[in-house]
Amino acid sequence: MSRLHPTCFGTMAAGLALSNLLGLAPALAQTKATAANTLTVQVNKPGAPVSQKMYGLFFEDINFAADGGLYPELVKNKSFETDDHLIGWKAIRGAAGLADYRVSSDRPISNANNHFLRLSVKTAGPDAGFVNEGFRGMGVKQGAEYTFSIYARRGPGSIGALNVTLEEPGAGAGPEAPGAGHTLAQAQLTGLTGEWKKYSVVLKPSATSAKARLKLTVEGTGTVDLDVASLFPKDTWGKRENGLRPDLVQLLKDMKPGFLRFPGGCIVEGTTLDNRYQWKETIGDVASRKPMINRWNKEFKHRYTPDYYQSFGLGFFEYFQLSEDIGAEPLPILNVGMACQFNSAELAPISAAKGPNAAGAADEPTLDTFIQDALDLIEFANGPASSPWGAKRVAMGHPAPFNLKMIGIGNEQWGPQYLERYEPFAKAVKAKYPQMQLVSSAGPSPDGDLFDKATAKLREWNAEYIDEHYYASPEWFRQHADRYDNYPTTGPKIFAGEYAAQTVAIGSPDNKNSWDAAISEAAFMTGLERNADKVAMASYAPMLAHVDAWQWTPNMIWFDNLRAFGTANYYVQKMYATNKGTTMLPVQRAAGAKNGADNLFTSAVADDASGDIVVKLVNYSAEARPVAVNLQGVKKLGKTAKAITLASNDLNAVNSLDQPQNLAPAETTFKVSSPNVTYTLAPRSFTVLRIPGKR
Repeated sequence: MSRLHPTCFGTMAAGLALSNLLGLAPALAQTKATAANTLTVQVNKPGAPVSQKMYGLFFEDINFAADGGLYPELVKNKSFETDDHLIGWKAIRGAAGLADYRVSSDRPISNANNHFLRLSVKTAGPDAGFVNEGFRGMGVKQGAEYTFSIYARRGPGSIGALNVTLEEPGAGAGPEAPGAGHTLAQAQLTGLTGEWKKYSVVLKPSATSAKARLKLTVEGTGTVDLDVASLFPKDTWGKRENGLRPDLVQLLKDMKPGFLRFPGGCIVEGTTLDNRYQWKETIGDVASRKPMINRWNKEFKHRYTPDYYQSFGLGFFEYFQLSEDIGAEPLPILNVGMACQFNSAELAPISAAKGPNAAGAADEPTLDTFIQDALDLIEFANGPASSPWGAKRVAMGHPAPFNLKMIGIGNEQWGPQYLERYEPFAKAVKAKYPQMQLVSSAGPSPDGDLFDKATAKLREWNAEYIDEHYYASPEWFRQHADRYDNYPTTGPKIFAGEYAAQTVAIGSPDNKNSWDAAISEAAFMTGLERNADKVAMASYAPMLAHVDAWQWTPNMIWFDNLRAFGTANYYVQKMYATNKGTTMLPVQRAAGAKNGADNLFTSAVADDASGDIVVKLVNYSAEARPVAVNLQGVKKLGKTAKAITLASNDLNAVNSLDQPQNLAPAETTFKVSSPNVTYTLAPRSFTVLRIPGKR
């Protein structure tokens, strides 16, 4: 595998030097671009403005993206509120003194947090207690500080202290095996009373470990109740108490995303409506947020994950904060009264009178329930402190509005059931908030009868954005770089809300984040940029995946408990997002060749802020390719330009935790002497040229 650095050339010597660099035979070296490789960038005929939220992020809690990932709480099931109340916890084997343990609801901390762990110790000993395994282990760093906190209540007996140990298990030790680990940090909590009280201590590990575990044991005999056990790093983004994992946030911020779509994805819909994402359950006191099973936990037999829950420590308030932190517009997606149509396809009735269970339970949600949730969310995000939901935002520490401008109605629904719910939903939102922009769904497929009917109806209703999704082979992405060329320039804008090249098959566990997938996406994205008058937003999906706990491949960013890396796909997205410019510039190929002919794809924009002409070039061929870029009508041309190149001769090349920069952009500079710029593209490369030139 190699990463190649293209060189601008205009002489035979430069061309031969490039051929040597690329390992090509001298006969392949060229000193001039052929006619087919001549491009005219019409700097003097600018097209549509490029949406400043053109390239953004899609977040869904899949692949341990939230708990165990972006949300850095290290204790799994800290409040014993999951369906299987002891998920993540194991009694220590051989602890003869631990006479009994159970999850109880006897006088809990609160009605919202009504389960806790009760330990009864008959004989005092060093292993009378429990361990928590974390999320495929706990990643801790030497010398870093971690705040351990817990609620405890002493019962009958003489239990006087709680021992807190952070340890690295020995080789082959199960999560509940005692005495087999190396102690990383230890502390003791004393002063236990007969009433619930919160205790905390800072732990500072003596060594780094990616697979540590937490051990809690008691001193003395008797009964003690434990709840809300937390181990949270002090090193979070912005040093917030309930903050996010900083290395992952940094990767997102570095992309300069235009928007953040959250919380998904099929998470929005749920397997059933009872399992849907309800944003109101994810705000307020973190300890009172009720966990819910993650709908991805048993979706795939090949990645069966029954311990996958959502704690909602990362909730809607934190999503809005994250959007603000990384400079992205928030785009919340809300349920439209439909569960996942690939699962139960359960529907909320449009009205109580029409519902199949109209005479049934009074609390059955109707479409009005979902509409009211949307209206309340807008008030939560933007309302003043004097409003009921705005007051809740202010109470959480954000007096200023979040400036929410758009929401999505439904995730990936299709068919008449979606359209008959979308119409009254959209009318109700627009009636109260006429400036709110709405994102609508065209379904899970990029074509077909249902797609065509949804698109036609949404255009008839003057929808602002139509959300199109496509997961397909790398070839499909290269072949469809012209997808939007013939779309109408009026009416709804396109939101390419989910897309990713699948190297094997959609949903296959063998898909890879290969260079073939990434360069094919880069080729396709030239078509998005060339059609900036029709396409306003685009986001790769999914965004995050834990290397030990994923359900879906491929993914943009991978991580373990300590490290993270961007894939080649990530760098393609970043190169587009950080070079999006302000105005689309038409590009013409010689002899009227189409974009993508001879495996050469291109688009261009003007960046008025920097004064650069930005040309994006994808060379999918296996040979170096000289191109001539004619900057038609450019003014005040600069002398030094920059090239940013992502390339590899190996289409199967990937990044990894151990080789995170195997595929990464390289920057070079080159001289420009006239509006006719000649440049050689490396084989299998995506190149961004930034040429200073006023228009």
